[in-house]
Amino acid sequence: MQTAAPSPGPLFWWTSATPHARKALVAGGAGWMLDGMDVMLYALALTAIKNEFGFTATQSGLIASATLLASAFGGMAFGVLADRIGRVRALSISILLYSICTALCATSRSLEALIFWRLLVGIGMGGEWAAGSVLIAETWEPRQRGRAIGVMQSGWAIGYILAALLAAAIIPKWGWRPLFVVGAAPALIVLWIRHSVPEPQAWLKSSGERLGFGATIRVLARSPYRSRVFVACLLTTSLMCAFWGLFTWIPNFLALSPEKGGAGLEFVHSTGWIIAIQTGAFLGYFSFGFLAERFGRRAVFVAFTVGAAVSTPIFGLSSDNKMLLFAVGPLVGFFGHGFFSVFGALLAELFPARVRATAQGLCYNFGRGVSAIAPTVIGALSASHGLGTALAFLGLLFLAGAIIFLFLPNVQGEELE
Repeated sequence: MQTAAPSPGPLFWWTSATPHARKALVAGGAGWMLDGMDVMLYALALTAIKNEFGFTATQSGLIASATLLASAFGGMAFGVLADRIGRVRALSISILLYSICTALCATSRSLEALIFWRLLVGIGMGGEWAAGSVLIAETWEPRQRGRAIGVMQSGWAIGYILAALLAAAIIPKWGWRPLFVVGAAPALIVLWIRHSVPEPQAWLKSSGERLGFGATIRVLARSPYRSRVFVACLLTTSLMCAFWGLFTWIPNFLALSPEKGGAGLEFVHSTGWIIAIQTGAFLGYFSFGFLAERFGRRAVFVAFTVGAAVSTPIFGLSSDNKMLLFAVGPLVGFFGHGFFSVFGALLAELFPARVRATAQGLCYNFGRGVSAIAPTVIGALSASHGLGTALAFLGLLFLAGAIIFLFLPNVQGEELE
Protein backbone atom coordinates (compact mmCIF):
# COMPACT_ATOMS: atom_id res chain seq x y z
CA MET A 1 0.00 0.00 0.00
CA GLN A 2 1.48 3.29 -1.12
CA THR A 3 1.64 6.22 1.26
CA ALA A 4 0.49 9.57 -0.09
CA ALA A 5 3.29 12.06 -0.54
CA PRO A 6 3.21 14.81 2.06
CA SER A 7 1.79 18.08 0.80
CA PRO A 8 4.20 21.01 0.53
CA GLY A 9 4.31 23.24 3.58
CA PRO A 10 3.13 26.86 3.55
CA LEU A 11 6.70 28.08 2.96
CA PHE A 12 7.37 25.71 0.06
CA TRP A 13 7.21 28.64 -2.38
CA TRP A 14 10.17 30.17 -0.51
CA THR A 15 12.25 27.06 0.26
CA SER A 16 11.91 25.72 -3.29
CA ALA A 17 13.19 28.95 -4.85
CA THR A 18 16.81 29.34 -5.93
CA PRO A 19 19.24 31.24 -3.68
CA HIS A 20 19.47 33.97 -6.31
CA ALA A 21 15.68 34.37 -6.32
CA ARG A 22 15.54 34.61 -2.53
CA LYS A 23 18.32 37.22 -2.46
CA ALA A 24 16.55 39.23 -5.15
CA LEU A 25 13.33 39.21 -3.13
CA VAL A 26 15.11 40.28 0.05
CA ALA A 27 16.87 43.10 -1.82
CA GLY A 28 13.79 44.36 -3.64
CA GLY A 29 11.50 43.86 -0.65
CA ALA A 30 13.82 45.60 1.82
CA GLY A 31 14.40 48.45 -0.62
CA TRP A 32 10.65 48.91 -1.11
CA MET A 33 9.96 48.65 2.64
CA LEU A 34 12.49 51.35 3.46
CA ASP A 35 11.29 53.37 0.47
CA GLY A 36 7.80 53.31 2.00
CA MET A 37 9.21 54.39 5.36
CA ASP A 38 11.13 57.34 3.92
CA VAL A 39 8.35 58.53 1.61
CA MET A 40 5.60 58.40 4.25
CA LEU A 41 7.63 60.33 6.82
CA TYR A 42 6.34 63.47 5.12
CA ALA A 43 2.66 62.49 5.44
CA LEU A 44 3.18 61.64 9.12
CA ALA A 45 5.08 64.87 9.83
CA LEU A 46 2.68 66.99 7.77
CA THR A 47 0.84 68.55 10.72
CA ALA A 48 4.11 69.55 12.44
CA ILE A 49 5.56 70.92 9.19
CA LYS A 50 2.40 72.93 8.48
CA ASN A 51 2.51 74.42 11.97
CA GLU A 52 6.19 75.43 11.70
CA PHE A 53 6.05 76.97 8.23
CA GLY A 54 2.42 78.09 8.21
CA PHE A 55 1.70 76.19 5.00
CA THR A 56 -1.86 76.09 3.67
CA ALA A 57 -3.50 72.77 2.80
CA THR A 58 -2.86 73.49 -0.88
CA GLN A 59 0.86 74.17 -0.27
CA SER A 60 1.16 70.99 1.80
CA GLY A 61 -0.45 69.02 -0.99
CA LEU A 62 1.88 70.67 -3.49
CA ILE A 63 4.94 69.21 -1.74
CA ALA A 64 3.44 65.72 -1.86
CA SER A 65 2.51 66.27 -5.50
CA ALA A 66 6.05 67.34 -6.35
CA THR A 67 7.39 64.11 -4.83
CA LEU A 68 5.00 62.02 -6.90
CA LEU A 69 5.79 63.90 -10.09
CA ALA A 70 9.49 63.36 -9.51
CA SER A 71 8.89 59.67 -8.77
CA ALA A 72 7.31 59.32 -12.19
CA PHE A 73 10.42 60.75 -13.81
CA GLY A 74 12.61 58.58 -11.57
CA GLY A 75 10.71 55.42 -12.42
CA MET A 76 10.99 56.04 -16.15
CA ALA A 77 14.64 57.08 -15.97
CA PHE A 78 15.67 54.16 -13.77
CA GLY A 79 13.72 51.77 -15.98
CA VAL A 80 15.91 52.84 -18.89
CA LEU A 81 18.98 52.68 -16.65
CA ALA A 82 18.10 49.18 -15.42
CA ASP A 83 17.88 47.96 -19.02
CA ARG A 84 21.28 49.47 -19.73
CA ILE A 85 23.45 48.88 -16.63
CA GLY A 86 21.55 46.13 -14.83
CA ARG A 87 18.75 45.71 -12.32
CA VAL A 88 20.99 45.45 -9.25
CA ARG A 89 23.09 48.51 -10.02
CA ALA A 90 20.05 50.65 -10.74
CA LEU A 91 18.37 49.42 -7.55
CA SER A 92 21.42 50.34 -5.47
CA ILE A 93 21.66 53.86 -6.89
CA SER A 94 17.94 54.51 -6.30
CA ILE A 95 18.13 53.46 -2.62
CA LEU A 96 21.13 55.69 -2.01
CA LEU A 97 19.32 58.61 -3.63
CA TYR A 98 16.08 58.44 -1.67
CA SER A 99 17.71 57.70 1.69
CA ILE A 100 20.33 60.47 1.61
CA CYS A 101 17.88 63.07 0.31
CA THR A 102 15.30 62.14 2.96
CA ALA A 103 17.87 63.03 5.61
CA LEU A 104 18.65 66.29 3.83
CA CYS A 105 14.98 67.30 4.08
CA ALA A 106 15.81 68.08 7.72
CA THR A 107 17.90 71.04 6.55
CA SER A 108 14.94 72.76 4.87
CA ARG A 109 14.13 76.31 5.95
CA SER A 110 11.62 77.21 3.25
CA LEU A 111 8.93 75.75 1.02
CA GLU A 112 11.31 75.82 -1.95
CA ALA A 113 14.05 73.91 -0.10
CA LEU A 114 11.65 71.23 1.11
CA ILE A 115 10.22 70.81 -2.39
CA PHE A 116 13.76 70.45 -3.80
CA TRP A 117 14.75 67.62 -1.45
CA ARG A 118 11.39 65.88 -1.83
CA LEU A 119 11.82 66.02 -5.60
CA LEU A 120 15.07 64.04 -5.26
CA VAL A 121 13.43 61.63 -2.81
CA GLY A 122 10.72 61.06 -5.40
CA ILE A 123 13.24 60.25 -8.14
CA GLY A 124 14.82 57.58 -5.96
CA MET A 125 11.42 56.28 -4.88
CA GLY A 126 10.26 55.75 -8.45
CA GLY A 127 13.59 54.21 -9.42
CA GLU A 128 13.51 51.63 -6.61
CA TRP A 129 10.26 50.07 -7.77
CA ALA A 130 11.24 50.13 -11.45
CA ALA A 131 14.49 48.25 -10.81
CA GLY A 132 13.44 46.09 -7.85
CA SER A 133 10.21 44.71 -9.29
CA VAL A 134 11.89 43.66 -12.54
CA LEU A 135 14.75 42.06 -10.60
CA ILE A 136 12.28 39.89 -8.68
CA ALA A 137 10.07 39.09 -11.67
CA GLU A 138 13.06 37.87 -13.70
CA THR A 139 14.48 35.62 -10.96
CA TRP A 140 11.31 33.85 -9.79
CA GLU A 141 9.52 31.04 -11.63
CA PRO A 142 6.20 31.92 -13.29
CA ARG A 143 4.06 29.93 -10.84
CA GLN A 144 5.59 31.74 -7.86
CA ARG A 145 6.17 35.14 -9.41
CA GLY A 146 2.91 36.61 -8.18
CA ARG A 147 3.56 35.54 -4.61
CA ALA A 148 7.07 36.97 -4.65
CA ILE A 149 5.89 40.33 -6.00
CA GLY A 150 3.13 40.36 -3.38
CA VAL A 151 5.68 39.82 -0.62
CA MET A 152 7.79 42.65 -2.04
CA GLN A 153 4.80 44.99 -2.13
CA SER A 154 3.89 44.11 1.47
CA GLY A 155 7.15 45.74 2.51
CA TRP A 156 5.55 49.13 1.84
CA ALA A 157 3.04 48.58 4.66
CA ILE A 158 5.81 47.54 7.05
CA GLY A 159 7.74 50.65 6.08
CA TYR A 160 4.67 52.80 6.71
CA ILE A 161 4.22 51.23 10.16
CA LEU A 162 7.90 51.84 10.96
CA ALA A 163 7.47 55.45 9.90
CA ALA A 164 4.37 55.82 12.10
CA LEU A 165 6.16 54.36 15.13
CA LEU A 166 9.20 56.57 14.57
CA ALA A 167 7.00 59.64 14.12
CA ALA A 168 5.08 58.93 17.33
CA ALA A 169 8.35 58.46 19.25
CA ILE A 170 10.33 61.36 17.78
CA ILE A 171 8.01 64.24 16.79
CA PRO A 172 6.39 64.94 20.20
CA LYS A 173 9.83 65.15 21.88
CA TRP A 174 12.23 66.46 19.24
CA GLY A 175 10.15 67.67 16.32
CA TRP A 176 10.02 66.60 12.69
CA ARG A 177 13.63 67.32 11.63
CA PRO A 178 15.32 64.46 13.57
CA LEU A 179 12.67 62.15 12.11
CA PHE A 180 13.94 62.84 8.59
CA VAL A 181 17.57 62.31 9.64
CA VAL A 182 16.64 58.73 10.54
CA GLY A 183 15.61 58.34 6.90
CA ALA A 184 19.27 57.97 5.90
CA ALA A 185 19.39 54.46 7.40
CA PRO A 186 18.33 52.60 4.20
CA ALA A 187 21.65 53.55 2.56
CA LEU A 188 23.32 50.83 4.64
CA ILE A 189 21.48 48.01 2.84
CA VAL A 190 23.18 48.96 -0.44
CA LEU A 191 26.45 47.47 0.87
CA TRP A 192 24.84 44.03 1.11
CA ILE A 193 22.98 44.33 -2.21
CA ARG A 194 26.08 45.20 -4.20
CA HIS A 195 28.08 42.41 -2.56
CA SER A 196 25.52 39.57 -2.53
CA VAL A 197 22.82 39.97 -5.19
CA PRO A 198 23.64 38.89 -8.77
CA GLU A 199 22.02 40.20 -11.93
CA PRO A 200 19.17 37.98 -13.27
CA GLN A 201 19.93 35.62 -16.14
CA ALA A 202 17.18 37.13 -18.30
CA TRP A 203 19.00 40.47 -18.32
CA LEU A 204 22.43 38.88 -18.85
CA LYS A 205 21.13 36.85 -21.80
CA SER A 206 19.74 39.98 -23.45
CA SER A 207 23.14 41.67 -23.49
CA GLY A 208 23.35 41.35 -27.26
CA GLU A 209 19.99 43.10 -27.64
CA ARG A 210 20.66 46.24 -25.60
CA LEU A 211 18.71 49.03 -27.24
CA GLY A 212 19.06 52.78 -27.05
CA PHE A 213 16.19 54.84 -25.72
CA GLY A 214 14.89 55.70 -29.17
CA ALA A 215 14.95 52.08 -30.33
CA THR A 216 13.17 51.00 -27.14
CA ILE A 217 10.38 53.51 -27.72
CA ARG A 218 10.00 52.28 -31.31
CA VAL A 219 9.56 48.71 -30.04
CA LEU A 220 6.89 49.84 -27.56
CA ALA A 221 5.12 51.82 -30.28
CA ARG A 222 4.54 48.65 -32.32
CA SER A 223 1.62 46.24 -31.97
CA PRO A 224 0.81 44.56 -29.59
CA TYR A 225 2.88 46.58 -27.16
CA ARG A 226 1.36 49.93 -28.13
CA SER A 227 -2.13 49.07 -26.89
CA ARG A 228 -0.71 47.37 -23.78
CA VAL A 229 1.21 50.52 -22.86
CA PHE A 230 -1.88 52.68 -23.37
CA VAL A 231 -4.24 50.58 -21.24
CA ALA A 232 -1.62 49.99 -18.54
CA CYS A 233 -0.96 53.74 -18.27
CA LEU A 234 -4.68 54.42 -18.04
CA LEU A 235 -5.00 51.79 -15.31
CA THR A 236 -2.13 53.08 -13.20
CA THR A 237 -3.36 56.67 -13.59
CA SER A 238 -6.79 55.86 -12.18
CA LEU A 239 -5.52 53.81 -9.28
CA MET A 240 -2.53 55.99 -8.41
CA CYS A 241 -4.72 59.10 -8.26
CA ALA A 242 -7.07 57.29 -5.90
CA PHE A 243 -4.25 55.87 -3.78
CA TRP A 244 -2.14 58.99 -3.34
CA GLY A 245 -5.12 61.25 -2.92
CA LEU A 246 -6.32 58.99 -0.11
CA PHE A 247 -3.22 57.86 1.73
CA THR A 248 -1.32 61.15 1.60
CA TRP A 249 -4.16 62.79 3.54
CA ILE A 250 -5.27 60.01 5.92
CA PRO A 251 -2.84 60.99 8.74
CA ASN A 252 -4.02 64.61 8.48
CA PHE A 253 -7.67 63.47 8.25
CA LEU A 254 -7.32 61.55 11.51
CA ALA A 255 -5.71 64.51 13.30
CA LEU A 256 -7.84 67.30 11.78
CA SER A 257 -10.66 68.83 13.84
CA PRO A 258 -14.25 67.65 13.16
CA GLU A 259 -15.18 71.20 12.09
CA LYS A 260 -12.86 70.77 9.08
CA GLY A 261 -14.09 67.28 8.20
CA GLY A 262 -11.51 65.30 10.19
CA ALA A 263 -11.69 62.81 13.04
CA GLY A 264 -10.11 65.04 15.68
CA LEU A 265 -7.69 62.48 17.11
CA GLU A 266 -4.55 63.43 19.00
CA PHE A 267 -1.30 62.65 17.14
CA VAL A 268 -0.30 59.68 19.29
CA HIS A 269 -3.82 58.23 19.14
CA SER A 270 -4.00 58.64 15.36
CA THR A 271 -0.83 56.54 15.12
CA GLY A 272 -2.83 53.55 16.38
CA TRP A 273 -5.36 54.07 13.60
CA ILE A 274 -2.58 54.32 11.01
CA ILE A 275 -1.00 51.09 12.25
CA ALA A 276 -4.39 49.35 12.01
CA ILE A 277 -4.81 50.58 8.42
CA GLN A 278 -1.30 49.51 7.44
CA THR A 279 -1.75 46.11 9.08
CA GLY A 280 -4.67 45.66 6.71
CA ALA A 281 -2.45 46.90 3.88
CA PHE A 282 0.24 44.33 4.72
CA LEU A 283 -2.31 41.52 4.64
CA GLY A 284 -3.69 42.82 1.36
CA TYR A 285 -0.28 43.01 -0.32
CA PHE A 286 0.84 39.67 1.03
CA SER A 287 -2.33 37.73 0.25
CA PHE A 288 -2.98 39.08 -3.24
CA GLY A 289 -0.48 36.81 -4.99
CA PHE A 290 -1.69 33.70 -3.15
CA LEU A 291 -5.34 34.52 -3.88
CA ALA A 292 -4.56 35.29 -7.54
CA GLU A 293 -2.93 31.86 -7.94
CA ARG A 294 -5.98 30.20 -6.40
CA PHE A 295 -8.85 32.16 -8.00
CA GLY A 296 -7.24 33.90 -10.97
CA ARG A 297 -5.63 37.31 -11.28
CA ARG A 298 -8.57 39.07 -12.93
CA ALA A 299 -11.21 38.03 -10.40
CA VAL A 300 -9.03 38.90 -7.41
CA PHE A 301 -7.96 42.25 -8.84
CA VAL A 302 -11.56 43.29 -9.51
CA ALA A 303 -12.58 42.15 -6.01
CA PHE A 304 -9.84 44.27 -4.41
CA THR A 305 -10.54 47.43 -6.40
CA VAL A 306 -14.31 47.20 -5.91
CA GLY A 307 -13.65 46.62 -2.19
CA ALA A 308 -11.59 49.84 -2.15
CA ALA A 309 -14.34 51.69 -4.04
CA VAL A 310 -16.88 50.72 -1.36
CA SER A 311 -14.78 51.08 1.80
CA THR A 312 -13.17 54.45 0.96
CA PRO A 313 -16.39 56.56 1.03
CA ILE A 314 -17.51 54.81 4.22
CA PHE A 315 -14.20 55.68 5.84
CA GLY A 316 -14.19 59.30 4.66
CA LEU A 317 -17.74 59.94 5.86
CA SER A 318 -17.31 58.27 9.28
CA SER A 319 -15.27 60.96 11.03
CA ASP A 320 -17.91 61.31 13.76
CA ASN A 321 -18.10 57.57 14.45
CA LYS A 322 -14.79 56.39 15.90
CA MET A 323 -15.81 52.74 16.16
CA LEU A 324 -16.86 52.55 12.51
CA LEU A 325 -13.73 54.47 11.51
CA PHE A 326 -11.51 51.98 13.29
CA ALA A 327 -13.41 49.00 11.86
CA VAL A 328 -13.33 50.21 8.26
CA GLY A 329 -9.74 51.48 8.37
CA PRO A 330 -8.08 48.04 8.01
CA LEU A 331 -10.43 47.26 5.11
CA VAL A 332 -9.37 50.47 3.37
CA GLY A 333 -5.78 49.41 3.92
CA PHE A 334 -6.41 45.84 2.72
CA PHE A 335 -8.31 46.67 -0.47
CA GLY A 336 -6.70 50.05 -1.18
CA HIS A 337 -3.15 48.61 -1.19
CA GLY A 338 -3.39 44.93 -2.05
CA PHE A 339 -4.10 45.28 -5.77
CA PHE A 340 -0.68 46.91 -6.30
CA SER A 341 0.82 43.44 -5.95
CA VAL A 342 -0.39 42.70 -9.48
CA PHE A 343 1.76 45.28 -11.25
CA GLY A 344 5.24 43.81 -10.85
CA ALA A 345 4.24 40.46 -12.36
CA LEU A 346 1.66 41.78 -14.84
CA LEU A 347 3.87 44.42 -16.46
CA ALA A 348 6.86 42.07 -16.59
CA GLU A 349 4.78 39.49 -18.47
CA LEU A 350 3.46 42.04 -20.96
CA PHE A 351 6.88 43.00 -22.39
CA PRO A 352 10.13 41.29 -23.55
CA ALA A 353 13.41 41.47 -21.60
CA ARG A 354 15.17 43.95 -23.89
CA VAL A 355 12.58 46.65 -23.09
CA ARG A 356 11.00 45.26 -19.91
CA ALA A 357 12.34 47.65 -17.28
CA THR A 358 11.77 50.67 -19.52
CA ALA A 359 8.18 49.60 -20.26
CA GLN A 360 7.51 48.75 -16.64
CA GLY A 361 8.93 52.05 -15.45
CA LEU A 362 6.94 53.95 -18.08
CA CYS A 363 3.54 52.32 -17.44
CA TYR A 364 3.75 52.32 -13.65
CA ASN A 365 5.20 55.79 -13.33
CA PHE A 366 3.11 57.51 -15.95
CA GLY A 367 0.19 56.92 -13.60
CA ARG A 368 2.24 58.04 -10.64
CA GLY A 369 3.18 61.25 -12.46
CA VAL A 370 -0.43 62.15 -13.27
CA SER A 371 -1.39 61.26 -9.69
CA ALA A 372 0.84 64.13 -8.55
CA ILE A 373 -2.24 66.33 -8.89
CA ALA A 374 -4.28 64.18 -6.50
CA PRO A 375 -2.93 65.42 -3.12
CA THR A 376 -3.23 69.02 -4.30
CA VAL A 377 -6.78 68.50 -5.60
CA ILE A 378 -7.87 66.77 -2.39
CA GLY A 379 -6.27 69.56 -0.35
CA ALA A 380 -8.18 72.16 -2.37
CA LEU A 381 -11.49 70.23 -2.19
CA SER A 382 -11.13 69.88 1.56
CA ALA A 383 -11.27 73.66 1.93
CA SER A 384 -14.81 73.77 0.53
CA HIS A 385 -16.26 70.31 1.24
CA GLY A 386 -14.31 69.06 4.25
CA LEU A 387 -11.49 66.54 4.07
CA GLY A 388 -13.62 63.45 4.75
CA THR A 389 -15.99 64.25 1.88
CA ALA A 390 -13.07 64.97 -0.44
CA LEU A 391 -11.60 61.53 0.34
CA ALA A 392 -14.96 59.84 -0.29
CA PHE A 393 -14.91 61.00 -3.94
CA LEU A 394 -11.87 58.81 -4.58
CA GLY A 395 -13.97 55.65 -4.51
CA LEU A 396 -15.01 56.41 -8.10
CA LEU A 397 -11.39 56.15 -9.28
CA PHE A 398 -10.94 52.74 -7.64
CA LEU A 399 -14.08 51.56 -9.47
CA ALA A 400 -12.74 52.89 -12.79
CA GLY A 401 -9.56 50.85 -12.24
CA ALA A 402 -11.58 47.66 -11.91
CA ILE A 403 -13.17 48.28 -15.31
CA ILE A 404 -9.97 49.32 -17.12
CA PHE A 405 -8.11 46.20 -15.95
CA LEU A 406 -10.44 43.98 -17.98
CA PHE A 407 -9.08 45.49 -21.22
CA LEU A 408 -5.55 44.08 -20.63
CA PRO A 409 -4.67 40.58 -21.94
CA ASN A 410 -4.61 37.78 -19.39
CA VAL A 411 -0.90 36.83 -19.31
CA GLN A 412 -0.80 35.30 -15.84
CA GLY A 413 2.07 32.85 -15.35
CA GLU A 414 3.70 33.26 -18.78
CA GLU A 415 7.41 32.51 -19.16
CA LEU A 416 9.57 35.62 -19.44
CA GLU A 417 11.67 36.00 -22.61
